[in-house]
Amino acid sequence: MIHEVAHGAVALKLGDTTAKDAGRLNLNPLNHLDFFGSILLPISLFILSAGTFVLGWAKPVPYNPYRLRNPKSGAGIIAAAGPLTNITVAIVFGILIRLLVFLPSSAFAASLFVMFSAVVFINVLLAAFNLIPLPPLDGSGILLSIMPDSWHQVRSFLHRYGFYLLLFFIFFGFQLIIPIISYLYSLIVGQVGVL
Repeated sequence: MIHEVAHGAVALKLGDTTAKDAGRLNLNPLNHLDFFGSILLPISLFILSAGTFVLGWAKPVPYNPYRLRNPKSGAGIIAAAGPLTNITVAIVFGILIRLLVFLPSSAFAASLFVMFSAVVFINVLLAAFNLIPLPPLDGSGILLSIMPDSWHQVRSFLHRYGFYLLLFFIFFGFQLIIPIISYLYSLIVGQVGVL
């Protein structure tokens, strides 16, 4: 939810009130549920993978590029806001993990470590995955905002086939970003021993 609210908050800063007008600039989970992405797909993937793989998303926060002061660059900034928010959340919880070494070793400290580690991992995974430059992910919004207008055929191709390429990537190429996720996780969490 924080990821999606960040998109809307940045859009608001750039002149578009669409997300605010739609009541989407809040952390109420019910306002962000997407039937397919938040319920049907995660449950289906969990069942089909025997509990080894889950993927889902919140309902995207709407924005109107024509209300932005600079539609092309604004779209890229709005797209970047989501993954940057995920990285920020991961860093905050990484700092909390590093502060756990000052707590006496206990079951409570160990539970905090596990919970904070999960928050860091999930947010790093979301940031890395969302930066893949295929629609409808945020990476495509960033890519399209810096792509020259003369590349309209590439833009058209991505809009037409991006979702299918993304599905192909999820099933056959996801392992390519696992080293990036592992590196960022280790970098943020640091060398913290198990409590």
